[in-house]
Amino acid sequence: MHATTKGHIIQLDGIRFIAVALVLLAHLTDTSYPLGELGVTMFFVLSGFLISRILMQSREKLKSEPGGFGKYLRKFLIRRTIRIFPVYYLSILILYIVGEPSVRQFLPWLLLYGTNIYMALHETWMGSVDHLWSLAVEEQVYLFFPFLIFFVPKKNLVSVLVVMGILAVLLRLFFYLSGKNWMVSYVSMPACLDSFAFGGIMAWLQLYRKETFEKLFSKRWSALLGLLAWLSVYYWSHYIELNYVPANKYNMVKILLDRFIASAFCFFLIGNAVIGYTGVMAGFLENRVSVYLGKISYGIYLYHNFVFNSYHSGPNHPVVRFFNKMYRLFPGLHEFPPFHFVVVCMFTVIVAAISWHFFEKPINTLKDRYAK
Repeated sequence: MHATTKGHIIQLDGIRFIAVALVLLAHLTDTSYPLGELGVTMFFVLSGFLISRILMQSREKLKSEPGGFGKYLRKFLIRRTIRIFPVYYLSILILYIVGEPSVRQFLPWLLLYGTNIYMALHETWMGSVDHLWSLAVEEQVYLFFPFLIFFVPKKNLVSVLVVMGILAVLLRLFFYLSGKNWMVSYVSMPACLDSFAFGGIMAWLQLYRKETFEKLFSKRWSALLGLLAWLSVYYWSHYIELNYVPANKYNMVKILLDRFIASAFCFFLIGNAVIGYTGVMAGFLENRVSVYLGKISYGIYLYHNFVFNSYHSGPNHPVVRFFNKMYRLFPGLHEFPPFHFVVVCMFTVIVAAISWHFFEKPINTLKDRYAK
């Protein structure tokens, strides 16, 4: 395991880069593969692993102390608050001031991290703030995961996580059979819990069953097998879509299995990265560019839909105006999609990098001061 002196696992930054790159590919290209959904699932499994590991380690240190639960909860909430809230609420404030329509329309839902709830209730997207549903899911998970990890006995925790994952799949089945729009299954926090369960089980194995963890994730073919399984579900679902009247992209296979199998794939991909890939994969995950983009991936994800969105960026949007000027100067670029993709990615990375160096990183240093 290639880690820093503080225990930061280097290759997981590379995994973050893969996850956010999948989201950008989905949102900026015409690919038919559900790459964005896979990227979000990757973030969910990774969050489940990292948060569960942090909570389990904190529980071991504090459970026997007087007032241990209070210290445990306070430490977790302070660290999460410092990492997540400042840049999120600053973004909302700036977008509200400049008059972003979606922000002004849905401000209470954004402030309360309830975008996914609004989307599930109304079965509709929310404009340029659509992507914030996944951040809402993570914050809602953080509300109960600390209690789950602290109070469920260590020996029973895996069983509880397995049940939680199964219930998430059954909930998606219920939504499907009751005629709910596919979006309800996609954005509802309880229907996402199989991803977090995979991450939690991985953390439990790493901390309490190290030999099993190393045996399970030392097999490099496991991630490849998981990827093939995910592709099989995609093509199975696509086959059903083509042979169903009327065509139904979000059929039962898609609703029930896509997130579960994607989570299983991410389980092995991330677990192998914790052990430490070697060769070409290690070179990619530990590359300076991959590691850096992984570190600022939160900002990339947070800002990318505001930097440019083909559905919601109006004619006066700075990036739209830039494209129009370039197309007038070089008409051939209009028919060259890679130019569009590279430019949007470049602007997004610049914004995220500025945010990281001048706002997020300085604030993150406060975690060690206030959450000892």
